[in-house]
Amino acid sequence: MEIVANLSMLFTELPVLQRVRAAKAAGFAGVEIQFPYAVPALQLKEELERCAMPLLLINLPAGDLMQGGNGIACDPQTRPQFAEALDEALSYALMVRPRMVNVLAGRLAEGASRGRALATLAANLREAAQAFDRLHIKVLCEAINPLDMPGFLINTPQHLYDLLTEVKHANCFAQLDVYHMARQGIGIEQALAVLGDKVAHVQFADCPGRGEPGTGQVDFVAMAQVLQQAGYTGALAAEYRPNNSTQSSLAWLQRAPFAR
Repeated sequence: MEIVANLSMLFTELPVLQRVRAAKAAGFAGVEIQFPYAVPALQLKEELERCAMPLLLINLPAGDLMQGGNGIACDPQTRPQFAEALDEALSYALMVRPRMVNVLAGRLAEGASRGRALATLAANLREAAQAFDRLHIKVLCEAINPLDMPGFLINTPQHLYDLLTEVKHANCFAQLDVYHMARQGIGIEQALAVLGDKVAHVQFADCPGRGEPGTGQVDFVAMAQVLQQAGYTGALAAEYRPNNSTQSSLAWLQRAPFAR
């Protein structure tokens, strides 16, 4: 399994484009960026090519979600904003060619119907999956723990499985975040028992604290064994907050199960 760096969390001491080279030098096999849109797509494409680094994943623009708002993917009132975000992501992806695009479900608006929010999210995901299928780019959705992000619509593997079942599109998959599962006391084996082969991408950080491996209680050797036994062949993406500088946090790359 490839080990890739999330450049929105790692190497943040550097400008975004310089993080690509830093990740390459540190030994990562690729990168992902949550919201790269402030960087001109051509510049990112050229830097990725110079460093021979594949771009695994970007997120669809998520409106005000990261600033504490509800986002745009599950609110019936923000369907036009979602359509604009999809157009922006398609245009950007045409240039940088990520393997996958993640759609953040967003928060359930106060007083809103959960059923209607889920139906809206499923319709938006179906539209995104169809649009990106033409580019051979997978569309993902993930479960996020409600402790770190109160009100988030999709929290558990079962929530995510039910959503993908409703979407009913072959190009819509699960992104599994080990940290968000551990934060809720859900083990990787338990999550995979529900999601199975719908998991197309795995992210990780230790828990508690969301730091680098070795700073919490997650058993990453067991995690890797469970993923291998399940037949997972995708990447493992480091999406943690270094306790100090990124460079000083990378000792885990030389330990099992990450050492190459």
